Amino acid sequence: MSPGIGTAASDHDPRSTATRGWALHQAAAELLPGGVNSATRYVGHPYAFGGGDGAYVVDLDGNRYLDYHAAFGAILLGHNSPIVDDPVRAAVGTVDLFGLGVTELEVELAKRVTEAIPSAEMMIATMSGSEATAQAVRLARAATGRSLLVKFQGGFHGWHDAVARNVISRPELAYGRDPLSAGILDHVLDATLVAEFNDLDSVRALFEQYPERIAAVIMEPIPHNVGALVPAQEFVEGLRELTHDEGAVLIFDEVITGFRHSLGGYQEVVGVMPDLTTFGKGMANGYPIGGLAGPRSLMERFDGQKGDVLLAGTFNGYTLGATAAIATIDHLRAHPEFYTRTHALGARIRDGLTSIVTELGIEATVAGFGGVFSLYFAAGPIRGYRDLMRNDDQAYAAFHRRMTDKGFLMIPMSLKRNHVSGSHTDEDVDRTLEAARDVLAGMKADGTAH
Repeated sequence: MSPGIGTAASDHDPRSTATRGWALHQAAAELLPGGVNSATRYVGHPYAFGGGDGAYVVDLDGNRYLDYHAAFGAILLGHNSPIVDDPVRAAVGTVDLFGLGVTELEVELAKRVTEAIPSAEMMIATMSGSEATAQAVRLARAATGRSLLVKFQGGFHGWHDAVARNVISRPELAYGRDPLSAGILDHVLDATLVAEFNDLDSVRALFEQYPERIAAVIMEPIPHNVGALVPAQEFVEGLRELTHDEGAVLIFDEVITGFRHSLGGYQEVVGVMPDLTTFGKGMANGYPIGGLAGPRSLMERFDGQKGDVLLAGTFNGYTLGATAAIATIDHLRAHPEFYTRTHALGARIRDGLTSIVTELGIEATVAGFGGVFSLYFAAGPIRGYRDLMRNDDQAYAAFHRRMTDKGFLMIPMSLKRNHVSGSHTDEDVDRTLEAARDVLAGMKADGTAH
């Protein structure tokens, strides 16, 4: 009944081992560890993909899926969107990579980001969200002269050592020492403290225990890496006040929430301004790019001529990523109805799932915000990770597996979220809810869900 990292409902379907996808997976396993380039990409069937269009993807054997995985949220407008791909094609063969100076595209991107994100005066571009959070942590430590970092149990902020602990922890490891990887030095691991989301007292207790030693608090405004824990307004406001009073930097990790829930990120939704904001994923609709933004007083420490914090990266601000990000942001700015539509579709799915589990008598709680939804197999309310330890992770993963087998792609692992893109339609939602009713009724009948 407890969450576990990478808990999947089942391994591959033996009936599919003669397919092209299985064959490619077998070939990949000889050359790539586990046959994938990122550990959570292996979930059994479907093994490999051959294309995508709008809200749909096609596996290597021609099976078509309505995509709610959306590449962990990186697909915002839809797969192969001409809104983004056409400008990228036009950019190929123009500005490439120089490694010196700056390009017009980098300046245009910085203008877009600082205009969109309320707390941003300056920004830096990175190639990924992990790089952005690594830069944010380093900057916070430099600015405060302190060493400790606070994160929340269940929050994921990238693969680097400073934050690689306590995400989907088993109950016996939650809030204690739960590194995501071997190879992390003990003193690096111990420099990150763990608090409970939506529990301001747990954060305050750490500041009292380590006076004037905490450099920053880093948080996903909505911890989407464990589904969708929606913050209480008073929690976010209290965290802002507490970090300000304690002289610590407040970092909003909006790698997932940024540009997905609002053009200005979740900080625009709650009206609370962090000191630093990281972003990535959906900002370029699948092209690799990320970044960090904040006030001039902090960001100028990256100035190579007069600052003291290293900024380096050969591909930072590269042409295709910047072009894709500009095109995505320009579309979102010109079409605010994008948010109206995706929020409405997300609400329809959440309301529909709530009605279904209520009708079937399944103990479950539907959570989410905007176009993101999660179906926890636990009674509510669910506000923090302690509540998630009641979740039936096997039922959670089984629901996603059975939906995927019906042609609705949902990553079949415990606590993984689902996303609505700009390409989903009302008809897609209708079919999704119809399939979900069949799946949940089957789970109830065979005892997988209670």
